[in-house]
Amino acid sequence: MKADDAGEPVPDTIEILIKRNLHEVFGERDAKKRREAIAQLWTEDCVFIDHSGKSRGRDELDRAVAVLHQRLPGYVFSELRPVDLLHESGRLAWSYGRPGQEPVKGVDVVLVRDGHISLMLTFLDEVPAKL
Repeated sequence: MKADDAGEPVPDTIEILIKRNLHEVFGERDAKKRREAIAQLWTEDCVFIDHSGKSRGRDELDRAVAVLHQRLPGYVFSELRPVDLLHESGRLAWSYGRPGQEPVKGVDVVLVRDGHISLMLTFLDEVPAKL
């Protein structure tokens, strides 16, 4: 979170939240840094849903990301298009893979409440056969 001229915290915009989440939560392999980012970006009662299931709360979210990193070592996220915004929500298309290999492609859709991500749905668009 940023601070205004008086030093008061200013909530990140939805665009910044969703981009930070991609890189600082899902792209972060350092567990301590990832947990700090989750605390800054996500509500305590957050929900994350993807094809692996549903995670409730920050601890379950952190565990889901850790499992992803264990399954796919060396993979990195890239943004594919600008963030699409709609009221208190946004979506970001991304790719996730190793350099030189066909990546997984998907879209994150987030709902923001009080300047934090409260819900994220992850849709997979393209999954390589070799995954």
